[in-house]
Amino acid sequence: MKKGELLVTAAELAPGSSRSIEQILGDTHRLVDPALRSVATELPAEMQTVMSYHLGWCDESGHPINAANGKMIRAAATLLVSRAAGGTPGKAVSAAVAVELVHNFSLMHDDVIDRDQRRRHRPTVWTVFGIPAAILVGDALLGLAYEVLADAEFSPDPFEAVRHLSRSVERMIFGQDADIRLESRTGGVKLSECIAMARAKTGALLGGACALGALSAGADAALVQQMSVFGEELGLAFQLIDDVLGIWGDPKRTGKPARSDLQSRKKSLPVVFAMNSGTRAAEELMTLYQIRRDLTDVELNRAARLVDAAGGKEWATSEAERRVQEALSNLATWNLHPPAVAELAALAARVCDRTY
Repeated sequence: MKKGELLVTAAELAPGSSRSIEQILGDTHRLVDPALRSVATELPAEMQTVMSYHLGWCDESGHPINAANGKMIRAAATLLVSRAAGGTPGKAVSAAVAVELVHNFSLMHDDVIDRDQRRRHRPTVWTVFGIPAAILVGDALLGLAYEVLADAEFSPDPFEAVRHLSRSVERMIFGQDADIRLESRTGGVKLSECIAMARAKTGALLGGACALGALSAGADAALVQQMSVFGEELGLAFQLIDDVLGIWGDPKRTGKPARSDLQSRKKSLPVVFAMNSGTRAAEELMTLYQIRRDLTDVELNRAARLVDAAGGKEWATSEAERRVQEALSNLATWNLHPPAVAELAALAARVCDRTY
């Protein structure tokens, strides 16, 4: 996607008023999806099909469809931060596209690592096209992300955005590695370790997305850093709620089997909180986690009740809300566009209030 290919008018971002969260996410899709499709044409035909399948644009045979392709929370954050800092949509869309490419690179690889067979209510890429295709197309999306940012020509330093994205990707990968190591550890896991892992695995990319939004608006280094911190806190809140959904989420909404995180013995944030609670429920939960076979439905439901009884569910939901509120309050000291800040608050509320 070369400079000048994005045709976005000033009316796209409704500068005078705030939009509902549905309008925000809808406008994000309307701006970013066509740009993503343009970028996809740079891939070889076979890779285009894999990418298009993953993003819900086609079925496994390459026939066009319109399936769910994610809410674009990270892309929306990029656009909103740019607007809050006084930016215009053109370069912000390029940054949003780069963030979405990185996000989907990570999803393809995560599904292989975790052997997840369903995503967005469809078979995952590796189950349809094979593990090599999932790895290589994921790698290709990462390469395209850097190319998109390099072509955006941010000023005054055109490669500052690339450096920010690169650091975010590195931290995200380090977080994924920490997650795998925590899962395989036979001893206990401290809550502080789990939080640090989640901050890197999920928070780093949202922090990078917000930093890129600020950079696209020409913000100074202090505001870019502040927006990065805001995004990291939003990302950590996202992971806290995602972990709640991994235990109590409705499969019709999450696209994953019920109690999937418990079946895989995932040391998610509510589980680790529960295991460190010092309660009888924690002891029984740890016993269930040590069983070396698939848990029965009765055992899975029991495990979910134990996490809840030990306070894991309540802590995760309240902690997500607390972190988001603190992050939003820190923005009040900056001279930002009020309607855009209100929209950032709406996005944060959606992150903390996803339907179970």
